[in-house]
Amino acid sequence: MFKKALYVFFCSLLPIIELRGAIPLGAGLHLPWYLNYAICVIGNLLPVPFILLFIRAILRWMKGTRAFSKIALWLEAKADKHAGKVQRYQSLGLFLFVALPIPGTGAWTGSLIAALFGIRLKYSIPSITAGVFTAGVIMTLASYALKGVLGFLL
Repeated sequence: MFKKALYVFFCSLLPIIELRGAIPLGAGLHLPWYLNYAICVIGNLLPVPFILLFIRAILRWMKGTRAFSKIALWLEAKADKHAGKVQRYQSLGLFLFVALPIPGTGAWTGSLIAALFGIRLKYSIPSITAGVFTAGVIMTLASYALKGVLGFLL
């Protein structure tokens, strides 16, 4: 079980996949829901402080290189696309943005938006954390309910 848990943990660290993909994976690997939830939340939250503190400097550096400038501009465009919703409501908007488990939202993008638009750490970290907890509950309920239904039908 340790290997499965470690695999799920590393998947939850990744951008795009985050806990939205890692929780269903853990359910499919037959991890207990409480262990799966805890591993994925911790893994999803681990990069948040680093993104909030260092992403501006990293993006500046990336834009100055030929190899990474397009990626940096794409990341900034992605943040700009969702920024209006978050900036309008600040902490609540950031929480809702991270909490809704739909593609393109999550802790990574929420942290990127918070950093690029200057939402202070004392507001962004609790909002993102609460959003990850909420998205984790939603994904855990959905994943294990679906697993139960499929197990019943098969």
